[in-house]
Amino acid sequence: MPKLSLKISMWKTFYIKPNEIGILYHRSDFKKILQPGTYTYFGWHWQVKTYDLNQPEAKIENLELLLRNNSSELEEYLVVVRTGFNQTALVRLGQNWIGVAPNQLRAFWRGFIEVESHIFNLEESLELPAQFVQQVRGVTINGLKKFQISEYEIGLLYVQNNFVRPLEPGEYAFWSVDRDVKVQTLSRIAPNPNFPLEDVLIEKHPEFVEAYCEMVQLSNQQVAIARYQSKVISILPPGSRKLFWQGVEVEIIDISADAKLPPRLVGELVSGLPEVLNLSHKNLYICEVPAQHVGLLYVNQEFQAQLDPGIHAWWIFGRSLKAEVFDLRQQTMEVSGQDILSKDKVPLRLNLTAGFRIVNPLTAKNGLSDISGYLYKELQFALRAAVGEKTLDALLEDKGAIDRSIAESIRTKTADYGIAVESVGVKDIILPGEIKTILSKVVEAEKAAQANVVRRREETAATRSMLNTARVMEDNPVALRLKELEILERIAEKIEKIQVNGSLDSILTELIRINRQ
Repeated sequence: MPKLSLKISMWKTFYIKPNEIGILYHRSDFKKILQPGTYTYFGWHWQVKTYDLNQPEAKIENLELLLRNNSSELEEYLVVVRTGFNQTALVRLGQNWIGVAPNQLRAFWRGFIEVESHIFNLEESLELPAQFVQQVRGVTINGLKKFQISEYEIGLLYVQNNFVRPLEPGEYAFWSVDRDVKVQTLSRIAPNPNFPLEDVLIEKHPEFVEAYCEMVQLSNQQVAIARYQSKVISILPPGSRKLFWQGVEVEIIDISADAKLPPRLVGELVSGLPEVLNLSHKNLYICEVPAQHVGLLYVNQEFQAQLDPGIHAWWIFGRSLKAEVFDLRQQTMEVSGQDILSKDKVPLRLNLTAGFRIVNPLTAKNGLSDISGYLYKELQFALRAAVGEKTLDALLEDKGAIDRSIAESIRTKTADYGIAVESVGVKDIILPGEIKTILSKVVEAEKAAQANVVRRREETAATRSMLNTARVMEDNPVALRLKELEILERIAEKIEKIQVNGSLDSILTELIRINRQ
């Protein structure tokens, strides 16, 4: 009995399930691959490692050693993927894809799931071929970066921050397992995008610039206007360099001799669209001279030209520009609230108005730092001189004398500065309260005396008229009778009824008698 028991225990049985595969080892030595089924072997040192075929990758210990000694048998059941230091791989497991990094050894079971592998040499290209890009769409694969370039964009491919090439619209994928891969997209709709490191593109990649771009290179005496579809999109200062997409029109202007803009550019850059004016504002000095005005232009603080009415503009680069505008129309200046003593020491407050015109702006600018201040001061001095040499009575009797005196004085002084004073007038002479009271009494007395004279003159005239009338009646009885009838008519207007008895003489006699009672 003991011998029989020992004999039975020396056999080992292994069962491989339908979804499994096994590897048979004897004393750790590979013997064979076991398909699903039951296997029995004699001896203690047999062992089987099983693998679930639902997990397509064969994670076998010591795979490198096993392949070295048993490659022909193992590769019958395995798809072996081996990548070098400059290689990657794509493996399709049914409908799924996985990536294999450089210096990797990986194996996948054949037969249970369809397995397909592809090796890529990174030294030749980091880009994944187009047919694979479509197959791995929507799948995340370690070490593979995917990019979508829209139809209105251009992509710039950078590897290790170095520009490689442009990418037209489409789908792309690049291996980035051991290096940095980036794609910067630029809109083709915007004709002047912000190209990354423009100078590097211009210097190191002229083929890209020639194929896609319009390059502008300016000297220190040139400016450029870039237009796209006939609209200004950029103004470039001297010495600048800029890239645009092809299709942009560039006008280069030499400003060494004359920095003033011609009328067509003034209309486009200054009087045109608001967004164009915003571009021009920092590059132009603009001066608008209204009608009936004149401008004086100074370049580097030296007078250059007189400016007629209109809009003027100059390029500001390399020069200092300043323009001053003068109104040629008559202007008014008020000198108000001037407290002055008359010759007889009466304090007065006067308000003066002067009308003046600038007839020679250049003379006025060169001779006076403050035209209005100078004119105001001289009007003050002339007013004080004119009032201080006259008494109050003289001032009140002839106000025009003050105006004439001030006008004569101010015109002499301002003529040398290109200023013509055309009118001067004292608007108000304000007296102190007590002086007003005294003058009011004087005026009242004068008016009362004049009224008495008029009244006496009228009384004398009335008496003289009565005497003349009496002389006429005395010499003419008919006139006396007419006068009596006139009196009777006036009385009759106030009496409702008159009864006449007798002659007209008796009526008049009775009326005279009644009047005396």
